[in-house]
Amino acid sequence: MQHLLNLSLAELRQWLADQGLPAYRAAQIHKWIYEKRAGTFGEMSDLPKDLRERLAGEFTIFSSAITTHKTAEDGTEKLLLQWPDGHRIECVLIREGKRRTICISTQVGCAMGCVFCASGLDGVARNLTTGEILEQMLLLNRIQAADERLSNIVVMGMGEPLANLDRLLPALEQAGKPEGLGIGGRHITISTVGLPPAIDRLTGMQTNYHLAVSLHAPNDELRNQIVPVNKGISIATILAAADRFFADNGRRLTFEYVLLGELNDRPEHAEELVELLRGRTALLNVIPYNTVAGLPYKTPSTRAQEKFLNILRDGGVNVQVRTRKGDEIDAACGQLRRSFPQPATGTSGLLDIEAMQKP
Repeated sequence: MQHLLNLSLAELRQWLADQGLPAYRAAQIHKWIYEKRAGTFGEMSDLPKDLRERLAGEFTIFSSAITTHKTAEDGTEKLLLQWPDGHRIECVLIREGKRRTICISTQVGCAMGCVFCASGLDGVARNLTTGEILEQMLLLNRIQAADERLSNIVVMGMGEPLANLDRLLPALEQAGKPEGLGIGGRHITISTVGLPPAIDRLTGMQTNYHLAVSLHAPNDELRNQIVPVNKGISIATILAAADRFFADNGRRLTFEYVLLGELNDRPEHAEELVELLRGRTALLNVIPYNTVAGLPYKTPSTRAQEKFLNILRDGGVNVQVRTRKGDEIDAACGQLRRSFPQPATGTSGLLDIEAMQKP
């Protein structure tokens, strides 16, 4: 069975042409999937019965099984999906006022090794396909009420998005089309730990997505400890690539900073950040640490947080504190993880970063 979501609209038209069927049926199929939230071909009542049967015999719309569906009191919902190969990932729907934001994953696990993050605890097994990335969007769309509409996409789930650009970008392109989910680039944010060659590649594509760079430290010595891949990169190189991205698309940069109690939350760290970001058109998104079972890190005290933030604001840094959403169901930032049992094919630890950034 082929995964229908791996096919572009043009490829679906070609499949129909090969079957001797009119190309306009492709638009009908897409409308059922993306607008009417259909889960089976049998629901597509304006398609001929024989076409529905042919499609059902050739394709699957959703290849995963929802093994767990959790809802938090604040309206956040988390899905644990299992693919046919047995691997599992998590994705999240976040409700905030009228906004409906989905947080999607790009890899099974993560190879970046950020010490505080649950997603990388067991390494990375593989990249997700374009269809698997789109499937998360559609499944999260389906669990909404009929009068709810998705408004934003953040690619901040499991995995390093820039290590899987070839599969991510077609999914985001489809999500942005009128015949897709209609979510434009201004409402899509791609998060990265900071892979300069991949940032430059994204810059060259002249996309209109927002870029969020996860810093987590104001100097290389500390960042090497918190984000091990930094040892082969450096903050200066990452900031230079981010500046080139900003110069190309003009969209304000976002820098993410997870506050870890008594590790990167000291006044001197805030002062270094002020110097680091001075003169940049950027937002610093400060995220008080969300605890992960089995890890030794802790959320900073309220007093430490306030002192850290005041130094930043006094230094002219545009600061925002990330609202904690879904932490009671382990759906907050840094809490998504692979759920065992997993096939014994994953790769523990870090992968070859240079190889991961190549097309």
